[in-house]
Amino acid sequence: MKGFASDNNSGVHPEIMKALTEVNKEHAVGYGGDEVTARVEKLFQNIFGPDVAVFFVYNGTGANVVALQAMTQPFNSIICAETAHIHVDECGAPEKHTGCKILTVKSPDGKLTPQLLETHLHGFGFEHHAQPGVVSISQVTELGTLYSLDELKTLAEFVHSKGLLLHMDGARIGNAAAALGCSLKNLTTDVGVDVLSFGGTKNGLMFGEAVVFFNPDLVANVKYIRKQTTQLHSKMRFIAAQYEAYFKDELWRKNAAHANRMANLLANELELIEGVQITQKVQANSVFAIIPPYIIEPLQNKYFFYIWDEVRNEVRWMTSFDTSEEDIKSFSSELKFLLHRVN
Repeated sequence: MKGFASDNNSGVHPEIMKALTEVNKEHAVGYGGDEVTARVEKLFQNIFGPDVAVFFVYNGTGANVVALQAMTQPFNSIICAETAHIHVDECGAPEKHTGCKILTVKSPDGKLTPQLLETHLHGFGFEHHAQPGVVSISQVTELGTLYSLDELKTLAEFVHSKGLLLHMDGARIGNAAAALGCSLKNLTTDVGVDVLSFGGTKNGLMFGEAVVFFNPDLVANVKYIRKQTTQLHSKMRFIAAQYEAYFKDELWRKNAAHANRMANLLANELELIEGVQITQKVQANSVFAIIPPYIIEPLQNKYFFYIWDEVRNEVRWMTSFDTSEEDIKSFSSELKFLLHRVN
């Protein structure tokens, strides 16, 4: 049964599965010493710029942890939105592995601005305070909103002017680039991101993410950090091969653009239903809405999804590369039926 809980719940795109099957032949040198991994590392450089370094890891939390360890010392603080994945949904892994204090910023739309960051930019050089070291943002944010290219550039310039580094959690970066009509390089290299956690699992991959370093000063110890954090995959070619298929003919963009369209279709359907209040701009592949509490459980029983804010009866609906128009229509019909039945 298809649901709207998470794009993690979708399957593997057929082209990705095909790539995994094709690479499953004979033997290859482990731990990234194979031809496929070398080829895909070059592919990342073609896409993001010749000076980037890429390190494959198992999952998104691992990508964030490896990135943040490379960017910090244990006496640093990491500043993020209060809704950020590294703060809410990673079981304290960034704090555990970096030793850093995470400082959160309240943001109504999940985005950070120079003005919002000012609250935590103090205590520099004072040994009794954790030293601000990294600003971490999500693109797409956890509230489904997007930073524009100008907003990213302004933020990066501000962060760097304060002597800090900029990390981007790009678990849904494909959705962001598709929505903004730009390249992956435009979203990262060109605006001044220092390190990117590059996600693909939510957009058709089976497993594996990549950490992309744009700042060469941060790379020297990453291979040791990745190993010590248990993120070094022995059969690396199976992660790398997926990205080769993912980048071919911009499959990533096709998948993401479809997921985004389905979210917008869902939002359009919901706007016609009395009793449903959309709470955030629908800019990528998520819809946040407040609905009557008495229909949540029966609707979940048929189309599983998560409650975002129990106090407000706010729910989150995610679409995926394999969500169909029929799925959207059926879901909307069920929602209307439940509202009508109760009323």
